[in-house]
Amino acid sequence: MDRWKGLYYERCRVIPSHSQTIRLAQGSHITHSQGFQITMKSLDGPHIHQESSEGEQAVTYQLRLSLLDKNHQHFFGRTWKSSPQMMKANCKIKFNEVVYFHTSLRVPSVLAVVELVALSPRAEGSQHALGCGFGILDLFGSHAEPQATEGDRRLDWYYGTPRTLLQPESMDPKKQLLRIIEGAHLVFNIKPHPALAPIMHLFPENILVSGDENIPGLVPSPTGDSLLKPQTLKMVSCALDRLTISLYPSLDKFETQLLHLINADCNNMKHWGPEGTLKAVVIQERRLHVGVHNGWAFLEPPQVVVLELQTQAQGSRVLKGSPSRQNSLTREGTSSAAQTLALRSSLELKLANHRDFGIVLQLEYVFSTPVGGDGKVSLTSTSRAAFMQCLRWGVWCPFDESGAWKGDDVHLALQGGATPNPWAVMVYTESAKPQSPVQGRGERDVARFRLVSGLEKKIPSPSVSPHTKRENTFKQKKPPPSPVPGFRPALQPSPRSPPQGPGLSLSQLAATSRYPTMSHSSAASPWQQPLSSVLYPSPLATAHQLSHVAVPAVTNIGHLEADLTRGSSPGGHEDWDPLQELPFTPVHAPVVAMGTHVPSSSSRSSRSSMAHIFSAGFPDIVDRSGQVAEVLDPTEPVNFDPQREEADSLQGNLLVLQFLAFSRMKESGVSPDWPSSIYITFQIYRFPPTTTHRLSLQTPDQAQHNPRDTLPCVLAAVKQDGTVNTDPPGLQLQFPVDQALLQPGERSWFLRYLALHTLQLDVWDADSLLLIGSAGIELKHMLRQGRAAVQATYELEVINTEYISEEAVVTGVDLTRRKGVTPINVLTVVKGKLHMRMGNVGCPVKHTSGRPLALPLPHSRIISSHSSGFRGGSLSSTNIHGLNVQNTARAQRMVEVDGDLLALLQSRIKDATLVSGGHTWGEMDDVRQRKLERMAAVRQRERQAEEGNDVKTKVMGRREERAQLARDLRLIEAYRERCKVEGITNMLSRAITTQHTMYATLGTAEFFEFVLKNPYNVQHTVTIESDDRELSVITDSAEWRHFKDLTKTLTPLEENMFQLKGGNTLTPQVYLRPKESVYIPLKYQTFYSQHSAVPQGPSFLPTGRQAQVAKKHQSNTILAKTVKVTFRSEDGKPLAICQVKVEPTPSMVDQSIRFYHPEGCFLKKSLRLSPWEDPAAAGDSDAGTTISVRCSDPNVICETRLLAKGEPQDLYLKVPGCPSPQVKKFFLIIYTDKWLATPFQIWLVYIHFLQRVDLSCYSGQQTCQSLVLRGTQAIRKVKCYVSHQLEVEMDPAGVFVLPPGAVQEVQLRVQPRKPGSKFVFLSVVDVEHHTLLTGWLLCLNIQKPLLSKAFEVSVPVGKGRGSTRKLTYTNPYTSSRVFRLHSDHPDLLQFKEDHFEVGGGQSYVIGLRFASSQSPGCQEIYVYVNNQEEKTEETFCVKVKYS
Repeated sequence: MDRWKGLYYERCRVIPSHSQTIRLAQGSHITHSQGFQITMKSLDGPHIHQESSEGEQAVTYQLRLSLLDKNHQHFFGRTWKSSPQMMKANCKIKFNEVVYFHTSLRVPSVLAVVELVALSPRAEGSQHALGCGFGILDLFGSHAEPQATEGDRRLDWYYGTPRTLLQPESMDPKKQLLRIIEGAHLVFNIKPHPALAPIMHLFPENILVSGDENIPGLVPSPTGDSLLKPQTLKMVSCALDRLTISLYPSLDKFETQLLHLINADCNNMKHWGPEGTLKAVVIQERRLHVGVHNGWAFLEPPQVVVLELQTQAQGSRVLKGSPSRQNSLTREGTSSAAQTLALRSSLELKLANHRDFGIVLQLEYVFSTPVGGDGKVSLTSTSRAAFMQCLRWGVWCPFDESGAWKGDDVHLALQGGATPNPWAVMVYTESAKPQSPVQGRGERDVARFRLVSGLEKKIPSPSVSPHTKRENTFKQKKPPPSPVPGFRPALQPSPRSPPQGPGLSLSQLAATSRYPTMSHSSAASPWQQPLSSVLYPSPLATAHQLSHVAVPAVTNIGHLEADLTRGSSPGGHEDWDPLQELPFTPVHAPVVAMGTHVPSSSSRSSRSSMAHIFSAGFPDIVDRSGQVAEVLDPTEPVNFDPQREEADSLQGNLLVLQFLAFSRMKESGVSPDWPSSIYITFQIYRFPPTTTHRLSLQTPDQAQHNPRDTLPCVLAAVKQDGTVNTDPPGLQLQFPVDQALLQPGERSWFLRYLALHTLQLDVWDADSLLLIGSAGIELKHMLRQGRAAVQATYELEVINTEYISEEAVVTGVDLTRRKGVTPINVLTVVKGKLHMRMGNVGCPVKHTSGRPLALPLPHSRIISSHSSGFRGGSLSSTNIHGLNVQNTARAQRMVEVDGDLLALLQSRIKDATLVSGGHTWGEMDDVRQRKLERMAAVRQRERQAEEGNDVKTKVMGRREERAQLARDLRLIEAYRERCKVEGITNMLSRAITTQHTMYATLGTAEFFEFVLKNPYNVQHTVTIESDDRELSVITDSAEWRHFKDLTKTLTPLEENMFQLKGGNTLTPQVYLRPKESVYIPLKYQTFYSQHSAVPQGPSFLPTGRQAQVAKKHQSNTILAKTVKVTFRSEDGKPLAICQVKVEPTPSMVDQSIRFYHPEGCFLKKSLRLSPWEDPAAAGDSDAGTTISVRCSDPNVICETRLLAKGEPQDLYLKVPGCPSPQVKKFFLIIYTDKWLATPFQIWLVYIHFLQRVDLSCYSGQQTCQSLVLRGTQAIRKVKCYVSHQLEVEMDPAGVFVLPPGAVQEVQLRVQPRKPGSKFVFLSVVDVEHHTLLTGWLLCLNIQKPLLSKAFEVSVPVGKGRGSTRKLTYTNPYTSSRVFRLHSDHPDLLQFKEDHFEVGGGQSYVIGLRFASSQSPGCQEIYVYVNNQEEKTEETFCVKVKYS
């Protein structure tokens, strides 16, 4: 414990950040913390060396880094210090220090100040520190991210000390108080460090730490930098059991003295009340804060539990409530039984085996006092003020060397007084001296408990309200599984962790306590009934070191501790056996991944519908000569000849997409005129994601057509002002795939894309911004095969997936006992049909010099480090360009290659040198040149007047000129010596570097071999290092053989060729004999992609010209970069360098999948491979057991399970939630080979997160629900939409104004037709900008109403008019009533009148018309008789038999 306190006292010396800056960051919506990495490499300072080394010997230099808030001249955090370093002869200090920190204050006012300190030893052994200047590092600039620059940056150095920045005018550029030290600069680099995200809970914000610093909870790294790629220790679940607290000398006397002192102070305060009204402050609640602390921070927010009074009399333990405790405390010394504070239930904690992990306890009392309406203390008021004070605290380290924990009971001494503690609050003590935790054996405050593992005891979980869960939310990261050496066997990881104990916050001190308050006054308590207790600041904040007072905004005190003693076993559980895990299969139904390349339904539109579409006058697709493109049938197969495509004279392609019409489908619960307008999103090849205009559906006039034949609605583009452009109709988009888009040789990739890819189109409702469905179109018919232009017309079914829980009868299963399992039907519903036309027009391509059309893709996978260096001759620019030599360098003047040296020399040139015609570097201003010429003329006349002194003047001028030139030469020589080593190293590095260009695709492994030659006459063990983990060496001979067979590479293969350096698989070594050459197999593979989702809503491009040409910049899922592989010998010198330039190429997405899920919770789904996607169905018997999956998002967990042959293959997903209405996007890459060489399928997954609202209702009856809509920072005109318009109504239904920051109540009237479970989507759209403001996911649990009567009717099968029946209904009331009629199948049953009025006690005949059916069968139809408030009066069941 003493060691832990020493470490904590050392680490807690941190200056907090300014409160105004925190509010500024929160106002900028910067709430989450982000990790950063600062690398300080070296510092150059010749002048610093001259100033700091005079008279000093053995001087070392140290960097000190601090955070500064320049707006408030406030340093915060703590100062980081580097290790001392010596200055080299070239006045350069190499530090190579890496600093890490995470912060949420990413505002421009936050800076980092770096100071250089010279340390020199003194005679008495101490060190003398002398400041040698400082630099100011702008961390965030005008953005919340560091300035994005490539490579290292240089930081200017200033004279003085950083304390200068405490002056308000120090950083004012007009004052110019800071002077730059010429030639001094710090080489550094700063960048975000996402690897800190999982470990941010281990150390606080704004703390600068090094990678070798001791942060408990991290696995030590063999490299010494545990923060570069941090790994956390394995956490295990433990429980505090049998926790009791005893206070000295007894609980009765301790609380009596405490209340006596507080009431005495209150009596001395002004406005307390009349004399004699003492002892008004009472104890309302006793709490205990429990948390796990690692000396830096709490691993999780501390849990807060309520303690109960426990009486121990003659060996028995009796838990009592407050009333019995209150009666006993009114008479001091009358109770002989010992009383303690006890926790009813066990408390779960998570620990790791580390000596610095400590369990921290804090005892806190809640006091209550009456307060008047003016906020002053008063006994005549019924309202009360509650304030909290910390009384005792303590810490116990289970794994400390001095700890004696062996599974026995723990006795922890608690202490008080003004000592630092993890809560940073003042602790009560009855004396001015701090209370020592070590007193007499029986004279101390002690907490007794027992620590057990999660498997030793089943922990009952206290009930926690949703309000507490929201306030105590803590982001838990799952640490990587790693063994912990020396971990005691008493703690084992629990497979299923019980929920944590309850947590209380200040805002929950509202509710009326269900535990009566207690008082130590002699009189009875003035409030025996529960009274509301409003929180106020404590009037006793200065009495007896009491603090921890806050002002919340709500009322009531809510107790979340439940009585968990019922049913608990009094005996121990040490002999219980651990649970054995059983094979488990998720109960949620898998989503069958129906690819969009599935052939559409064989049904086609009628000829009248086709005539209606093409009579609208859509523009034709024509070739370059104006001829109509050749029409192809999309149902016929395509014969693809790659050689014909390569020999085509028209190398360019112009893809044309025409969206013609949309056919609505009749659907239950949806209005027949829905949708009224749509927009379409898709992505073609490497073009950016495309969002079309808003397209209005022009409803046709069906007066002259058969009413049974629903005609398609012709599409027309809507302009930004809302007007519809019908001339010409439809929408045409053009995508030019020419030389401006394609990289050299990329045309073959594009042809492969057309031959194999299926383009997915997502159709959206342009009003509600809800997804209607998706459609797929095969692009293989766009291969021209030597033709000038081709076109094809498509009728695509727009399909959507719905999840509906039906009331099903499962044989042998009682669904009422298994409420967590409900059969879910995953249905694919056709929402409509999209009519479109697509064409490809050939275009000539102008050949540009230096841009080859031939394929540059390396057919040979072997890269040789051949030499193409300079072999003699002239080094003129013409000769070098003609030889195409890249590893040569030509000498240049130093002032031409270094601007710093040029500026330094220009500052030393004098006017006399300019007058004498000396050479100047740089261009001279014309005005200054004229002034110098006039000055030269004046001086020439003066020299002519002084002819006697002519010789003397010339001699002095030449002497001064020679001295100036000598100083410049010395400066150039020093500068040259400093840069010579670096320049020669770079030249030699380029001489051994081999360039290679690679075209990478997401998930595809690119294999090649590098020929490595040992140029020496001695053997060498070469270490292979790659600066990117995505480019690695293939060390497994089986994997190497697989890739050689796959790429048809005929080179020798060696077994056991590599050895691993120090057991690290990322650093292989290979042995080379003298002059030997070997083939090094390399593989590049990336799974990372950009996850930026397209904003939801239609585009507003100008519609003046109909053919919109897409942008000509590419959209890639991966980024271009350069990777360097270095081959080093034992002495660290490089033998060869392979520099790989990675050029991104598009990945072919096989299908897109969209999910809608509640915000803030994990999405758990299983995706099933369809039969035509299952590799086992293709004839490969072993393929079904080798399916692997990778995800482009590291935060998404995806896995497959090994199943028996013939079983369907499922992919399991677990995706973390996001706030509404964010959309998460990622790729799933599926492999069927062991080595993950080529993806079998690539899926694009979108997850729309919405606010969830659960509602239970009855079918046929209207239920109301209120939603809260909050305004944004600007005023908006919004409208609410719903996916099922006939079943859910929203009020307000029209457009209304949402003021900034306002709260608008939205009423829902839900009247479902069928029982079961259903998901309804609600959206709030900004009608001016057509953007989604927020969304809700309405989860309906629809119950079946009670049936009043049942009927049966027979309807003939055929094309007749159906059958009519009548039903008599009697009004059971004595007064006249109006009733409304509804049915769950309006397409099968229609009423003669939808509503009727009938007098009291009278009968009314309801007319029913049943529609005919084309096939025999049976169907149950519900008839709902509702009143005017849409409450169901009667429900009839009509069983219809079609025969």
